[in-house]
Amino acid sequence: MQQEHIDASKRIQRQTGKTFYLATKFLPQRVRHATHVLYAFFRIADEIVDDAEGVPPDTQRAELETLRAQALGEIDPEDPVLEAFQTLCERYEIPDEEINVFIDAMATDITKSRYETAAELDDYMRGSAAAVGVMMTAIMEPEPEFPETARPHAIKLGEAFQLTNFLRDVREDILDRDRIYLPQETLRKHGVSDAQIEALEFDESFAAAMAEELQRTEARYRAGVAGIRYLPDDCQFPVLVAAVLYAEHHALIRAQGYDVLTSEPSLSTARKLRCVLQTRWHWQWNRDPEAVFQRVSAVPAADASRETRHSEHGERTPIQ
Repeated sequence: MQQEHIDASKRIQRQTGKTFYLATKFLPQRVRHATHVLYAFFRIADEIVDDAEGVPPDTQRAELETLRAQALGEIDPEDPVLEAFQTLCERYEIPDEEINVFIDAMATDITKSRYETAAELDDYMRGSAAAVGVMMTAIMEPEPEFPETARPHAIKLGEAFQLTNFLRDVREDILDRDRIYLPQETLRKHGVSDAQIEALEFDESFAAAMAEELQRTEARYRAGVAGIRYLPDDCQFPVLVAAVLYAEHHALIRAQGYDVLTSEPSLSTARKLRCVLQTRWHWQWNRDPEAVFQRVSAVPAADASRETRHSEHGERTPIQ
């Protein structure tokens, strides 16, 4: 990949993905440059459907299909990011299937704005998050015996990141795109209507729905972080930092009493740096990703999470 192409990709990531960009800085150069390109490609696709006010659905679909053809190398790329992405796919043998399911997921966003069940949302994330995890794993080049072991965990971690974004961005998604990524079954269970979210009306019912979805997301973090040990040594700390940074939004959400309708939780630069420093401090003494994540992240241990759920339902727990 040419330096000008890497620089163009880096600018996109620096401007639009500040949290992930910080974690990317810790990657070795061989992976960092490819990560800039991957993120920029994902962002270009995302903007076709997210920043498309007044653009007819057919036009959005046509733009996505042109992007797909460029990504697959079927037509010449139109900009440096896509040229670099073509090179990256050839270098790391990224399967066409992963590109296709990603573009298909972006196309889903053109017309679909609600998800009935958690399983339906998972189907969407097969393209929007799991494919991202698979591609990231490919550019890290795990040892020959590890790719198949690392990949399922990478998928879970990619899903965790996206679920955190969904929980953080409820206000933005409904105001700017009329989308709700909280499963309808969860909302109904707690007596929350779409109209309530559309009106940005926070109450204890919405808080309960958010708490349930937070716990579901945190199970993905635990499953995802468990696979960091299968990545190359020089990639483990950066991926762990990314997990800690994304999960830190959960601490903010809980501190706000789960009210993400009044204001969107946002990590300050100082808080991000504190997370990085804490993770680095523990990492130098203990190279077990799961142990460090449990020590420094906002995600409670599995046992603590179960105790919280039982307590919320008025059941006996070991700490009562």
